[in-house]
Amino acid sequence: MSQPPNPHAPKPASVSADPSLSRRGFLGTTTLAAGVWLGGSSEGFESRSALEKLNLAVIGIGGRGSANLGGVSKENIVALCDVDDVRAGKAFDRFSKAKKFYDYRKLFDEMGNKIDGVVISTPDHTHFHIAHRAMSEGKHVYLEKPMAHNVWECRQLTNLAREKKLATQLGVQRHTIGNMHRTVELIQSGAIGNVTEVHCWIDSDRGLPQLNKKENPIPSTLKYDLWLGPAKATMAYQPSVTPYGWRFYWDYGTGETGNFGCHILDIPYWSLDLKYPTRVGGSGGLANLKTTPKSMASWMEFPATEKRSAVKLHWSQAKGGPAILKEKGLPARGNNTLFIGDKGMLLCGFNQRTLLPEDDFQDFTTPDPFIPDSPGFHKEWIDACKGGKPATCHFDYSGPMTETVLLGNVAFRSLGVFDWDSKNLKSSNQIAQRMIKEDYAKGWEV
Repeated sequence: MSQPPNPHAPKPASVSADPSLSRRGFLGTTTLAAGVWLGGSSEGFESRSALEKLNLAVIGIGGRGSANLGGVSKENIVALCDVDDVRAGKAFDRFSKAKKFYDYRKLFDEMGNKIDGVVISTPDHTHFHIAHRAMSEGKHVYLEKPMAHNVWECRQLTNLAREKKLATQLGVQRHTIGNMHRTVELIQSGAIGNVTEVHCWIDSDRGLPQLNKKENPIPSTLKYDLWLGPAKATMAYQPSVTPYGWRFYWDYGTGETGNFGCHILDIPYWSLDLKYPTRVGGSGGLANLKTTPKSMASWMEFPATEKRSAVKLHWSQAKGGPAILKEKGLPARGNNTLFIGDKGMLLCGFNQRTLLPEDDFQDFTTPDPFIPDSPGFHKEWIDACKGGKPATCHFDYSGPMTETVLLGNVAFRSLGVFDWDSKNLKSSNQIAQRMIKEDYAKGWEV
């Protein structure tokens, strides 16, 4: 989809790269199999040789973007895009042959026919527009979590990836940790029996930031209008918001829930094969209209399937962990998830796990591992782009999970309980419904 120009944006600039650059120019020296490939399914199409390199554009190359750029750096990095010269500087220097842009729309206009895939690591409020443009033009996408800024955007990206048969990967890189694999195996092999309740949390009190009320000049190295993109300009530039504090403002970020929810809910989603909830509720302090909270709680009910009973999933942001840990005398340190089954409990984090009560599991025989090691989180996506199997956090898996993460925020902000019609994205709570899809700044409408 071609995005309309932002009337408030400065004229985009780019720096020319090697004029001989072309999609096949890079591939010609190593090509063993040309043609078209589809990530995740090569039926009816030629598979790409693993020796061929992808032509990739990387959008958002400071902070987390720098790590993602490193993860795909063995491929051909043909274009780089960032709105902040300072944060992007080292990457620009490192990949000096890549063409450089401030405006991602300009990148697609000029380089679209030379790009195979796009890596996106921008703030939450810009994920959708960039990813939608890329996938609409048939580009494979690696996207940082959370997938988008609201539930409607997640659904659009999930459907578009499936429609276009594209290779996708959401940045839930902890999915590769061996301890998580063993946790999933314990739950799926029935170690604690039938699981009906799960508690997940982030041990944090980050939120409710204070704005600096004085006027702050916009740095000459920052293209602030492009940073705002589709978000309405509801506040003046603040150095405490850009480049990182945006995470704790609803206009741009999704709080600690969006920051860690996809990583942590990945554990029960994978273990219990969860999809969409049918009922959601939230509680906590009075929701602030501008900033994300220091603490909050929400829950989601998932219907029974042929393989498991109905499940109630609790999510909370709480310093020291949720109340159930104190009730059961369990430690928060290093943990983020508690499964409750009819034969016991499993307390775990990304790197540790304990079957409870421990006395009951002294003679327990751990099931043989059946989840294979990952070749590398970024490599999963690269292999999928070349016709291999889908990456583990492809959008058909991670899209529903991200929707649930964001529904947790909706439930907290609406301070109510509502039925959720996932097929039609309809809430029985009108306050909640207004948060499912947001309005965009003029010129950025979809």
